[in-house]
Amino acid sequence: MVESIQSLSISDLEFARLRALVKNHAGISLGETKRTLMVSRLASRLRAREAKSFLDYYKLITSPGEGDELQAAIDLITTNETSFFREADHFRILREYIARQRPVPFPFRVWSAASSSGEEAYTIAMVLAEVIGGAEWEILGTDISTRVLDRARRGIYPMERSSTIPHESLHRFCMKGQGQYEGMFRINKALRDRVQFQQVNLCNPLPRLGSFEVVFLRNVLIYFEQEQKRKVVESVLETLKPNGLLIVGHSESLNGVTPHVQPIQPTVYRAC
Repeated sequence: MVESIQSLSISDLEFARLRALVKNHAGISLGETKRTLMVSRLASRLRAREAKSFLDYYKLITSPGEGDELQAAIDLITTNETSFFREADHFRILREYIARQRPVPFPFRVWSAASSSGEEAYTIAMVLAEVIGGAEWEILGTDISTRVLDRARRGIYPMERSSTIPHESLHRFCMKGQGQYEGMFRINKALRDRVQFQQVNLCNPLPRLGSFEVVFLRNVLIYFEQEQKRKVVESVLETLKPNGLLIVGHSESLNGVTPHVQPIQPTVYRAC
């Protein structure tokens, strides 16, 4: 019988092995401060698979035929909190960038490169719908986690997550849930149809994604070591059109990472 979450603990060896596994699979370096996070997020999987310890669970997910369980573990560990209109200044910048285009290139494509459960991608979609309207535009949202991508495709969220969406956008693009969906809201179909979601591991060679006017690469580089940051950024830049925008999170910087961008303001760069 697996211990309760309160009493479940992870040894130095177990933590080291799981950290190495995450880094090898996802390129993410987990510091010592992530020990509690790992315990809390994986506890349910230990119970479900009747693993007596984190070492038993590590042996399980690294054994042949357990690729789905390994993916489930990676999903749980690497998923980050997000919200609609997070770091709102970036969406003002996106509006201004589109307004300066003469003419706007169509289709206007934006990549949400670490889209998690879809809030960022749908926020971008709301902005494009308001600024570009019915012309040709599309958004690609990608993440390493299949679990959060499934949530993103459904576009259904708890009502409390709507608090950061401007009232006009909420009224125009979201539908209030009823019956079994009471207390939820859903992104309307017209907007969902403009957003595609795909699993992509940024640390692997990228599949053919096409080219983009703007790439949001926010709140993911902080988990990579310097060399991995460089590889990810250079790979992402290959998808960005000349003079396109690359936007990172407010706790991130490309200083010393690549010479192939021009800083416009903190966290916002132009491809060169």
